[in-house]
Amino acid sequence: MATSPRTNDLQRILADDAVALGILENAYDPSLVEFYGELGLDFVWIDLEHAGPSPWNGHRMEDLLRAADVGGTELLVRLPEPDPGTIRKALDAGVRNLFVSRIESADEVRRAVEASRFEYDGEPGKRGFASPRASRWGTTDDYAGTEDEEVVLGVTIENPTAVANIAEILAVPELGFVFAGPLDLAVSLGHPGEPTHDEVEEHVEEIREAALKADVPLGGLGFGMDDVNEKANAGYQILNLGSTTGALQSVVRSWLDDYEEA
Repeated sequence: MATSPRTNDLQRILADDAVALGILENAYDPSLVEFYGELGLDFVWIDLEHAGPSPWNGHRMEDLLRAADVGGTELLVRLPEPDPGTIRKALDAGVRNLFVSRIESADEVRRAVEASRFEYDGEPGKRGFASPRASRWGTTDDYAGTEDEEVVLGVTIENPTAVANIAEILAVPELGFVFAGPLDLAVSLGHPGEPTHDEVEEHVEEIREAALKADVPLGGLGFGMDDVNEKANAGYQILNLGSTTGALQSVVRSWLDDYEEA
């Protein structure tokens, strides 16, 4: 018996021009992914660029995806580079929301989005067809006809070349979102560890204005809740609130600070 096609709650939020809130789960633990869903977060960011399992580790990814399904949230998975093979592998494992790093041009972005589609811009796409977990192992009704609608692929804008090419990048058909990356922008601009440097903030603002003009959803990092609220009001639709280790550090240190020795 065929099963219903998958649905993507993060895609629905973006389509409704609403704001999605999430957290970077940098312990890569399925129980925490499930718990964050129970707490009401819209997405859990799994970063495979800077740490975590290999992007090719399908079993680890499937465990995280099952936890997201149980908790009622979406995984937002970042890949280290726009490699079409890695994109297809992640999608077949069941990832619905991807963003890729290390892009500089619209051509790179187009190849990445094309790799995520069975049909793309009126032509055949470059996604391979099989019966993977994404199709519930071949049981999903009209998998080929519905899957493209449920996949969101975005890119990180994190270097001056990408910022210079931002208009062309935003014009790539079916680009799901752009994510402004101030930490890597700071490095590429010669200000490592200074995401609030004036030059970095100027580039981030250029990304924001271009994304709003092109009507492409914009994602970014929140540096405290005042900053999150400000960015939500400024047009950001995907906002990361913090990280597992950051939250634990804050709470544990507050406990230690409040402890009074006998």
